[in-house]
Amino acid sequence: MSSCECLVVEKVSEDHAGGGGEAAGERRGGGRAPRSEAMFPIYVMGSSRARAVLLDPSAAGDPIWEAVKAEARSEAEKEPILSSFLYASVLSHDCLERALSFVLANRLEDPTLLATQLIDIFNDVMMNDVDIRRSIRLDAQAFKGRDPSCAQYSWALLYLKGYHSLQSYRIAHVLWNQGRKVLALALQSRISEVFAVDIHPAAKIGEGILLDHGTGLVIGETAVVGNWVSLMQGVTLGGTGKEHGDRHPKIGQGALLGAGATILGNITVGEGAMIAAGSLVLKHVPPHSMAVGNPAKVVGYTEKEDPSLTMKHDARRDYFEHVASSFPDGRSNGSVVK
Repeated sequence: MSSCECLVVEKVSEDHAGGGGEAAGERRGGGRAPRSEAMFPIYVMGSSRARAVLLDPSAAGDPIWEAVKAEARSEAEKEPILSSFLYASVLSHDCLERALSFVLANRLEDPTLLATQLIDIFNDVMMNDVDIRRSIRLDAQAFKGRDPSCAQYSWALLYLKGYHSLQSYRIAHVLWNQGRKVLALALQSRISEVFAVDIHPAAKIGEGILLDHGTGLVIGETAVVGNWVSLMQGVTLGGTGKEHGDRHPKIGQGALLGAGATILGNITVGEGAMIAAGSLVLKHVPPHSMAVGNPAKVVGYTEKEDPSLTMKHDARRDYFEHVASSFPDGRSNGSVVK
């Protein structure tokens, strides 16, 4: 393929998050569509523009890629010293996939694995995998839409290591599934060294994901993360010992995992749940609930909107007032608020 076709989502793949039922954020017959689809008007099912582009890719441009190029041109005018960097990273490429391959390869190269080699590998994976091509765009929209410090799509592409580490994982995941496990593990190691993010290439992660900051994030081999999830720095999705098999958490779509949250074992964090910063989660967390503490206890329930989209990390004041009023001595025993 000499140039990129404009990719638009025709449907949400049922197995894109790697299975796992509701915990993986899959859409079932008659189930509710993700609320966040309203945030992605160009790339969602049923878009008339999507159908037009799928029928004739040359009829319209890729809106995110067009935005990235316009932003790069503007930034080059404002900061001439960056013009060569912006040309090499963005303006010299014909699509988002090739630009991303260039950026990631130059971040991950080392003396024995050259950027030119990595570019070939990354291009081959992304240009031939529709799921990745959709995910890199929905992830970019997640970063721009949920992170106030990400004012432009090009900033995610060029500067944010949370985005870089997530897309590097996606490439390693494809390689792992192709049976190229040694190369996938080599990439995992390099991603950990460069970005301080350690995601096993066998882990299954949905689309529309935000890794805010990313530093210290650990996701284990059998973990499943559903669509539209937001994860802050220092989150761990780990096991509880040396057991083999399915041993890592399953995170439902729309969940928000606060900074430093540790979730251990083959347990489920329900759809739309919020795990407060610094919490240690060892048991299942119900959908649309808020878990806080060490060990974490459910203290209330979230608003109708998924917390991963609102990025509200704090429980409402009335939740805590309700908990406090339940105990005459002013101390909570961590029981569930009904």
